[in-house]
Amino acid sequence: MAILEFRDVTRVYQSGEHQLKALDGVNLSIEEGKFVVVLGPSGAGKSTLLNLLGGLDSPTSGTIVVGGKDISRLTGDELADFRAATVGFVFQSYNLIPTLTVRENVELVKEIAPHALDAKELLAKVGLGDHLNQFPAQLSGGEQQRVSIARALAKNPRILLCDEPTGALDSETGVVILKLLLSMARTMGKTIIVVTHNQNIAKMADVVVRVKNGRILSCEEQASPLSVEEVDW
Repeated sequence: MAILEFRDVTRVYQSGEHQLKALDGVNLSIEEGKFVVVLGPSGAGKSTLLNLLGGLDSPTSGTIVVGGKDISRLTGDELADFRAATVGFVFQSYNLIPTLTVRENVELVKEIAPHALDAKELLAKVGLGDHLNQFPAQLSGGEQQRVSIARALAKNPRILLCDEPTGALDSETGVVILKLLLSMARTMGKTIIVVTHNQNIAKMADVVVRVKNGRILSCEEQASPLSVEEVDW
């Protein structure tokens, strides 16, 4: 069953008299519970695709259906409700609040998510059960990224959107993060969508979407995706 669909989606940005067509008639369908990698060069439209899917932006034309709901023409308040209930975000920057502890950073989502999960349990799952009362500055980059993943998961979203989640990490820490993301798709039934330019990450995906010049070049399901250990990093 498709959890998300793009139907002839176009996104045009206006700057004075100039127009930039970031997405150009995109059609895409993704099934629930898949680990999806979106590949493409800088400026291909990957981040625009992610922003539209996550309700951070709206299309100029076309229809976006997520979980059976057309989000294309929702108001700002309606999109905020959609994001709170359906989507989690993991960015390359961790966006943690420095004056709050690890646990408090994750517990923040209770204020916006109607079905938030327990922060302590999630932090244990990402290997940070002993760091609950530490502050972000006391953690390594990989640990901070794991806090951001725990916070995203605490919303109990159906879809987790990841924009270059390992881009600022060393390879060893990046592998730890990828193992965690894969586990979430395989054992928790979450739909994980990772935007990246890293071809190695694509080898582990159930579905690989290739984007260029605002268009979908291909959307291919891989019969036998590799495990993290099988990839030559």
